Amino acid sequence: MERYEIIIHWSDVDQVFVADVPELPGCMAHGKTPEAALANVKDAMQLWLETAREYGDPIPEPKGRRLVFA
Repeated sequence: MERYEIIIHWSDVDQVFVADVPELPGCMAHGKTPEAALANVKDAMQLWLETAREYGDPIPEPKGRRLVFA
């Protein structure tokens, strides 16, 4: 899988950890632990990329900065 930046933060509103992939618009997931959020967002990234390929949408090149920030 490509090396996109993943940002993990705690959501007081939802009481879960949220993992966001800023380079893939709308690609995010959540989990009860940072590890669960990371695993879930990896699945979301795969689906995001597969869908973009299927519809011929542009796929951003990873910038290669931080991979996980918590």
